[in-house]
Amino acid sequence: MKNSGLKKQAKLIPGYILVCAWVLFTFVLIGWIFRASLSTTAAIFSNTMSTSGIHFVNYWNALFHHNIAGYFVNSIIYTFSSVFLAVCICAPAAYGLSRFRFRGNKLLQSMFIAGLGIPTIMIIMPLFSLIASMKLTNNRFVLILLYIGVVLPFTTYYLMTFFRNLSHEYEDAAAIDGCGQVATFWRIMLPLAQPGIVTVVVFNFITIWNEFFISLIFANDTALRPVSVGLYSMVNSMRYVGDWAGMFAVVVIVFLPTFILYIALSEKIVSGVTSGGLKG
Repeated sequence: MKNSGLKKQAKLIPGYILVCAWVLFTFVLIGWIFRASLSTTAAIFSNTMSTSGIHFVNYWNALFHHNIAGYFVNSIIYTFSSVFLAVCICAPAAYGLSRFRFRGNKLLQSMFIAGLGIPTIMIIMPLFSLIASMKLTNNRFVLILLYIGVVLPFTTYYLMTFFRNLSHEYEDAAAIDGCGQVATFWRIMLPLAQPGIVTVVVFNFITIWNEFFISLIFANDTALRPVSVGLYSMVNSMRYVGDWAGMFAVVVIVFLPTFILYIALSEKIVSGVTSGGLKG
């Protein structure tokens, strides 16, 4: 038995080596970017960052001189609003589609699944033509609606799978106690789906926070741009300004929220992914 266990572990050694190498590479890369954000442009190009000192002024310039603070606030507004409204819309829809049988149920589920396979770039130009004809470009509310539409198929389909795997005994017990279907959803089934909701919230947060193409097309006004478009604008300006240390500071500012969120909720994400694959 011991020899068999050793052989199995020996087969996994190449995989462990690859994973460790990738983790080491990732940490070294992130560490280099963080150190560069606290250095100077001259030190970056001369490879003397270790002796260049710590320059927090890069973050100050990035936030206020390059207007990243304004872009950051815009991203917070778009991301939090879109993620919250997407859950409010998709959770009841997913619950109804997964727990009740009615005419058109399968068709609706198939439409959500088909929506997962439609690339966003294919519908951007028709949407832009429609929104431009209604003179609704450069509108925060329209941009939030577009973000909701982007994450709606995935959110609904994932929560359908999660609700489908919950036991019907909870609903039966609630019905015996005189709880209606709507109250059963809000008071019992939605709290039970918390791991799945946390998972889609994190995935949707990362998707919307890092989204670039939609915001580039529909938010031409500088005052409405999110951090992804702000970072793109700053990279273009580097050809004339040359503040590469400031650019790395912007990269850290853009990257940090999703990194912190993922680290803080990593256990719930794993729980949500694994729970969604179990039968109730």
